[in-house]
Amino acid sequence: MPAFNTVNAFDYGLIGLYFVIVVAVGVYAARRNKSVEDYFKAGGQVPWVLAGLSNWVSGFSAFMFVAAAGFTYRTGIGAMVIFTMATWAYLLGYFYFAKMWRRARLDSPLQFLTRRYSPSTTYFYSVTAIVPQVVGIGQGLYILCIFVSTALGFGGETWQLFGVEVTGIQLSILVVGAVMVIYTVIGGLWAAVLSDAVQSIIIVVMTVIIFPVSFLYLGEGAGIGAGFSRMLNEVPPEFLRLQGSSADPWFLIAFFINTLLGYNVAWHLAQRYYSVPDERGARRMALLCAGLSLFAPLLWILPVMGAKVIFPDLGAIWPSLKEPAESAYVSLALLLLPHGLIGFVVSAVMSATLGQANDAFNWLAATTTRDVYVPVRKRMTGSAPSDRQQLRFAQATMFVVGVLGILVALYIPRFGGAFYFALNYHSLVAAFLMPVALGMVFRRTPWWSGMAACISALAVAITLMVMNVWPENPMARNILSEAFVCTLVFAISARWYNPDDPRHAELRRFDEDLRTPVPDSPQKTLAGLGVYALIGTISLVLGGVLLLCALIPGSVVAPASHNAVAGGMLILIGLGLRRLARQTVKPVSHE
Repeated sequence: MPAFNTVNAFDYGLIGLYFVIVVAVGVYAARRNKSVEDYFKAGGQVPWVLAGLSNWVSGFSAFMFVAAAGFTYRTGIGAMVIFTMATWAYLLGYFYFAKMWRRARLDSPLQFLTRRYSPSTTYFYSVTAIVPQVVGIGQGLYILCIFVSTALGFGGETWQLFGVEVTGIQLSILVVGAVMVIYTVIGGLWAAVLSDAVQSIIIVVMTVIIFPVSFLYLGEGAGIGAGFSRMLNEVPPEFLRLQGSSADPWFLIAFFINTLLGYNVAWHLAQRYYSVPDERGARRMALLCAGLSLFAPLLWILPVMGAKVIFPDLGAIWPSLKEPAESAYVSLALLLLPHGLIGFVVSAVMSATLGQANDAFNWLAATTTRDVYVPVRKRMTGSAPSDRQQLRFAQATMFVVGVLGILVALYIPRFGGAFYFALNYHSLVAAFLMPVALGMVFRRTPWWSGMAACISALAVAITLMVMNVWPENPMARNILSEAFVCTLVFAISARWYNPDDPRHAELRRFDEDLRTPVPDSPQKTLAGLGVYALIGTISLVLGGVLLLCALIPGSVVAPASHNAVAGGMLILIGLGLRRLARQTVKPVSHE
């Protein structure tokens, strides 16, 4: 049994500091929200670097450090093929989707459906999207709390809470879920992008630290290269070739289609693209995400492959977990990191998943407010609700969705391992995204084609699932059947397209917008640059705390000097960001 560093008061203190920071970010963001436009799209003034980091980290959640780490621990090098696919999706975004989303000139994500198809399509998506989004939030929260409860060492314990017995994972869900709801309800999109930026810094520092210490440990004093060689020599032979799902061409094709959709037409990503000032910034954001998605996953995939040698039998170490392989990354952290950094790792994984949930909250609240509440209120009263009324409705929507997500997270353990639950969930949700991608590229289909394609794809996928067709590969079954049916219905519907139909008037205007580039912003906004000062300050605070943690006695395997290295990295990042924030930009003269 490895000698793990159990979480102590210093780690809990750092985790508590993180909770304070995310709530403070929400309060700061609330002060920036002068209107509903600020709440939902940050006034269109988010710097492209900030938007890119926010979008990248929203896909780099606890799923990567728990469910995907478990997949890597079981299958090996195939994880590199699968978890770097986002690179190619973002490159497609760079060449096409980024500029199109910015040209769409939207105020809420699902406004795309109103402009491209019809208001009835937006209502259809608004109603049908609620359940999948609640399940998605619950899934992310559950995966996160596997990590948190394992890292904190109370996953198998039980407590009495108001006369009800709760497990460690359930208690984690309740506490973390409460923080998630508070800061998202308060801050809106600014809270999302600011906290995501902090999260991306934390994740990069965490993975940069764990990567070398894992291979130093494997090298047994002979260096990182020796550790890497030992991993290659001692892992099972099949670990170094494609096996299982990663060797299944149907699975790879389906996963790639799902990735292309998720990283180009998911609603939270669309929201990032139109929140930046100009089209050039949107494309730069996609290119930044492509680069991060190619190299960053290797920082956790390779250490988890090394964990196969360090922990050959995780089931014996974590017998209480339904899928012990999903503890591979947290086990590395508990073995190799000193106190202080352990709390930092827990905070990093928490931060990433909370950012992902924030994205779901924000776009769902945006569309229910802008595309449902406002028009319904107009029809009922004859006048539009005020900005304040819209803001309160959006916050109430976020609160209700958050509470429902917490309830879903409490029941997910009944459905099996986190990785395959997530795959099956996303494979069904893809049916909603396919008409978005098709409708962006091909704009000569009738107003009802989006609904027809979505309903047909879902009906076929659910029928095949109920009939248990191709049960050994449910994701490929769902994605491929949905892609075929959706594309077929969409193509056939073009026969009924009539450009002179009055119901297509908005589509003609939308098509013209998509053909008209958004001019580059003549100057950087000081409002956008100013947020770097806040992120820099947070980095300095966290870096200072970790430098103090370097005074805590460590061990031979997990020396306190690791805290000093991480703290120094954060302080350098913080100083750089604060220097950037002090820059002033003179307006460009247009005489």
